[in-house]
Amino acid sequence: MKEISDLKFPDNLRYSEDHEWVTTENDTIKIGISDYAQDQLGDVVFVELPVVGDTFAKGDEFGTVESVKAVSELYIPMAGEIVAINKNLEDAPELLNTAPYDEGWLIVVKPGDLSELDDLRDKAAYLDMLKDQA
Repeated sequence: MKEISDLKFPDNLRYSEDHEWVTTENDTIKIGISDYAQDQLGDVVFVELPVVGDTFAKGDEFGTVESVKAVSELYIPMAGEIVAINKNLEDAPELLNTAPYDEGWLIVVKPGDLSELDDLRDKAAYLDMLKDQA
């Protein structure tokens, strides 16, 4: 595992305590896992995602990531309806390891309440949380 200082955390994203990231795109949000999360998981071998049209409340489990180490649950950081899933992860789950903020995104959601974005951490607050866990 890498040192926190060796991981990438884009400034323009918001982060959940469960290590998902969120970015807004017009009236939707894109969600993935942070560089820290993929580093902790190790080599990802399978990703299970919901189907388009599913709806979730904030904090619900929306899928799983299986690595050579373990299976980890994914928790949705904002309530909403799934409007897109990253189908590329079916054949290339390793994208979560190699490009967690780009090609390795997980889902796109039409949020029920954009004010839930305020409950997520900016980069500095997320890094503080990680340092407290170390």
